[in-house]
Amino acid sequence: MTQNWEEWLLHHECAAIQRDLDRLENGAERRLMKLNKGKHKVLLLGRNNPKHQYMLEAERLENTSAEKDFEVLVDNKLSMSQQCTLMAKKAKSILGCIRKSAASSLMEVTSTQPW
Repeated sequence: MTQNWEEWLLHHECAAIQRDLDRLENGAERRLMKLNKGKHKVLLLGRNNPKHQYMLEAERLENTSAEKDFEVLVDNKLSMSQQCTLMAKKAKSILGCIRKSAASSLMEVTSTQPW
């Protein structure tokens, strides 16, 4: 019973993702926009991933096992804990840059004040 439920759920999740891709394609057509299919990839995560094939503009999207987005690497070989650790490290780095920039801007403003 569990196996049938999992298969049913997986089928509906894959169908929902394909519907979202179809909506993206239809929206682009209505706006007279062209999609760059080369920039769209399917990131396969999880051990029991069925590697479903998704389509965009009647072409199969390329599968990938790792992708870097917003300077954060997402890789199917890493555990969820490892992924979170990498994302937290990157976020701390970005916040550090923002703090330094804000402190530098504040120093510039106070040094240019005539009083």
